[in-house]
Amino acid sequence: MSDGEMDGLEVVACERCPELVDNRGRIVSGVGPADADLLFVGEAPGRYEDEEGEPFVGRSGDVLDDGLRDAGLDRGDVRITNCVRCRPPDNRDPTDDERSNCRGYLETEIDRVDPAVVVTLGKVPAEHLLERDVAVTSEAGDVVEAEIGGERRRVLVCVHPAATLYDPSQRETFASTLERAADFTDESSGQSRLGDF
Repeated sequence: MSDGEMDGLEVVACERCPELVDNRGRIVSGVGPADADLLFVGEAPGRYEDEEGEPFVGRSGDVLDDGLRDAGLDRGDVRITNCVRCRPPDNRDPTDDERSNCRGYLETEIDRVDPAVVVTLGKVPAEHLLERDVAVTSEAGDVVEAEIGGERRRVLVCVHPAATLYDPSQRETFASTLERAADFTDESSGQSRLGDF
């Protein structure tokens, strides 16, 4: 049983979660620049992510791409990753143990990318990184400080892109949160415009 390792920002050869190892087609590592101002964190790969080896493809990915574009951002300029790198069976939520087993990879990725802000996409990543209950709908758009891997980080709570598909009332919240995320970037310098939090 391999404890797993990282090659740069890629997770390779991890076998910490036997049920996920048996279910996955591949390990789905984060994508995007290694020095991105914005790092988006989802929950876990779904079927399409597992097939294509990239986070947030399929319908949720389309919603995210459209939302980024509407906020003046491009998917190629942000980093997108997940709490858990392997697809859980039957699209279930990753367990506490599975999230815990992958936490070091996420903390290492956040540390190496050193984004201006970490954007959580949905309840699971928000609660995982903030280590508390999160009412995503009412907290969406809030920037909070959290200690992640021993460092103080800014975390922006966002609804999951899929929430906008099932509940159209979430579209405005999603859009305004991505606009808030865009405030942390400066296209000309690649640096945050907001300075210290």
